[in-house]
Amino acid sequence: MRFEVTSLSPGFGGEITGLDLSQPLTRDEFEEVKKIYFEKEVVVFRDQNLTPGAQADFSRGFGDLMIHVLTQFQIQGHEEVLELSNRRDADGKAIGFEDAGRYWHSDISYNAEPALGTMLYAVEIPPEGGDTLFADMSAAYEALPENIKRRIEGKRAYHSYTINYKANESDAATRPDLTAEQLAKLEDVLHPIVRTHEDTGRKALFVNPGFTYRIEGVSEAESDELLQMLFAHAAEERFIYRHKWRAHDLVCWDNRSTVHHATVYDGKYTRHMHRTTIQGPRPV
Repeated sequence: MRFEVTSLSPGFGGEITGLDLSQPLTRDEFEEVKKIYFEKEVVVFRDQNLTPGAQADFSRGFGDLMIHVLTQFQIQGHEEVLELSNRRDADGKAIGFEDAGRYWHSDISYNAEPALGTMLYAVEIPPEGGDTLFADMSAAYEALPENIKRRIEGKRAYHSYTINYKANESDAATRPDLTAEQLAKLEDVLHPIVRTHEDTGRKALFVNPGFTYRIEGVSEAESDELLQMLFAHAAEERFIYRHKWRAHDLVCWDNRSTVHHATVYDGKYTRHMHRTTIQGPRPV
């Protein structure tokens, strides 16, 4: 099967057309898709018809799949698929994680071995709003002044899921309380501020305002100053791709070299998505 790749933005991102991901790819097709995925950092497949099982099968080709701490939002029979949704059941109970990712972050960077990549499939989307912003952290690192690169060289920063958990709650939705069992699975971790991508060899910033809260070995004041500068730098328009969702999009991003930010939408509309997350290695 032949397919084409077109650029999504001047800097990074690509759209792949000509593939039906509900069917198994050949080895050559898959290896080419994998190469494009890691080089482009964000890849979009339009007009896909994916069951949760088919999405999980495609995602699993890139590595083991992670189980999110919010296990109450798993799809029955597919624990590796997380529902991101504002739908409610007959009793008015949320069936999915509604308030997900409305801040800059890299998925599951708070784990000792964070996510390599994420694949998000749009089942139903609002007619307006709800775009997702992506920032190219490889380009952001390369654009840093040399004196800043020297300041952060070899330094590590703490990541935590819980440090900003309620602070990240949006006005439009409420984040579910974490159970004692869920909290027991979460510990703060240290990661390098600059990580080297295992597949491309490129360096990228690996900090984000959602989960990163302190640089190891420096004063609190210096840590705050440096982190806020890095956060603001990475969010500059020159590093951003804005994805405008269509129903049946599958968007795949590399958490090792990007951060992303979900934008708000009018809650009178339905936004229902399925997310799979690929296990990654310990950052170096």
